[in-house]
Amino acid sequence: KKDIPAANFIIHEIHCSRNIEVCRYCSESIPKSEMKNHIESEHVQVTCKCRMKMENSLLKDHEASACPLRPALCQYCDIQLTFNKLQEHELYCGARTELCAGCARNILLKDLKEHTRVCG
Repeated sequence: KKDIPAANFIIHEIHCSRNIEVCRYCSESIPKSEMKNHIESEHVQVTCKCRMKMENSLLKDHEASACPLRPALCQYCDIQLTFNKLQEHELYCGARTELCAGCARNILLKDLKEHTRVCG
C-alpha cells in the first residue's frame, strides 16, 4: 500500500475497482485475473501427513513447527525421529551412561554436560 497523489487518486480508484479484488479469505488485494489461482493455491484445504486439515498456505509452517510428525533430532545420539516420539526416546537415551574421561565414573548422558563443567 502506497500513498497516492491527490491528482492521481480518481484515476487510481477507477483502475483498482476494475482490476483489483479483495480476497474473501485473507483480505489481500489480488488482481482479478489471478483471484481463482490465488484461492486454489493458497486457500484450498489440504491434509497433512498427521491428518490435520488446513489451508495450503499454512501447511509449510505447520510441517516445520507444529506437526507432531515433523522430524526431530535426539539431543543425546542425534538420531532422527518424529517429534511425537522424541520425549519418550530422550528419556530412555538420556538414561544411558558414558565413561567420564576426567574421573572414570559412569555418568548419565543427560547429566554429562553439567558433569564435565564440575568434574574438571
